[in-house]
Amino acid sequence: MIAADTLVRPDGTGTTRSLNYRLTPLVLLAAFALAGCEEKAQQAAAPPPAPVTVAQPVKRTVTDWDEFTGRFEAAEEVQVRPRVGGFVTSVEFQDGAIVHQGDLLYVIDSRPFEAAAEQAEGQLSDARAKVELAKRELDRGLNLVQTNAVSEQVVDQRRQALQAAHAAEMQAEGALKAARLNIEFTHVVAPLTGRVSRHLVSPGNLVQGSDTGTSTLLTSIVTLDPIYVYFDMDEATFIKYSKLWFEGKRPSSRDTANPVQVTLAGETKPSHDGTINFLDNRLDVSTATLRSRAVIKNTDLSILPGQFGRVRLIGSAPYEALLIPDAAVATDQSRKIVFVVKGDDTVEAREVKLGPLDEGLRIIREGLKADDRVIVDGIQRARVGAKVSPQMAKETTKAAPAAGAK
Repeated sequence: MIAADTLVRPDGTGTTRSLNYRLTPLVLLAAFALAGCEEKAQQAAAPPPAPVTVAQPVKRTVTDWDEFTGRFEAAEEVQVRPRVGGFVTSVEFQDGAIVHQGDLLYVIDSRPFEAAAEQAEGQLSDARAKVELAKRELDRGLNLVQTNAVSEQVVDQRRQALQAAHAAEMQAEGALKAARLNIEFTHVVAPLTGRVSRHLVSPGNLVQGSDTGTSTLLTSIVTLDPIYVYFDMDEATFIKYSKLWFEGKRPSSRDTANPVQVTLAGETKPSHDGTINFLDNRLDVSTATLRSRAVIKNTDLSILPGQFGRVRLIGSAPYEALLIPDAAVATDQSRKIVFVVKGDDTVEAREVKLGPLDEGLRIIREGLKADDRVIVDGIQRARVGAKVSPQMAKETTKAAPAAGAK
């Protein structure tokens, strides 16, 4: 239908005239605008495929490792206390230094003990003289009794006097040994090799010896190499290990020194190796855990008692597994998913069941096949159902050996 307008003359008559000449330019302008929008919409609806990096899962033999939180403790620890009391005259070690067995640590004033030793020597000399006198009197009595010059009773009395003199001599010898030991004990030495703490008593202070029952603490020494790490194993893990032992798939840590690996705070991979050397004989009823202990080599003395670490313990028999970079795993609410590129280069989200990490690669227990192409880089550009431009990752991402491989 063509639009028209009417021209009215003064006499009331009018003439109709076509308006095609007014609408034609507007129609053309609108057509051009619609064509431009359609072209832009087509361009926006068809972006080029996003570039992503894909890799196939690595297949190899691995062994699971269970991880626990452990705390290091010294294999041996000694509190150094004096055996005799007295005034401290000198401290012979540097705080925090490494000391060796027999090194001098403290010196206590020995003059009172030296005087006691001299007194004990005099008493011993007196006792020995009495022994000699008793021997001579007994010998004379034995000669006189043969001529009936003295009675048997006198001989018996002299024999008893000799025995008493011998007893007094032995007592004097013991007192002298004790006095000499006290002199030796005034030099407090290190009972073992290790790192010493700070000195708790300064020169001039009076310390109590062990004979008083409340001896003074002077310092402490701990051994560092080897060092123990204690950790608590939960009941479920203990039952799992017991089942594997019954099935012959894993040796028991009670009979075999199973290997452990320790990662210190701030480290990303294990730095120290060791073996299990103790399992407690019962579970803690309050925590339902089993106290366990491993012995760790600490040749560089970098670990101190009281530190915490993550302990990895062999937790399964060797088995074949598929592994992918841990960065390829995404989280969708409570699910763990990976993005797989199908044969037509479209993206599919695949739910997977994860295992532990193994040298930076994540073990996939369920959800993947060996020939799947998994997106390992560019996940943020991938959209489910959209096409991508996949490029295979370098082989170096697959070459890392398995820490638990056997």
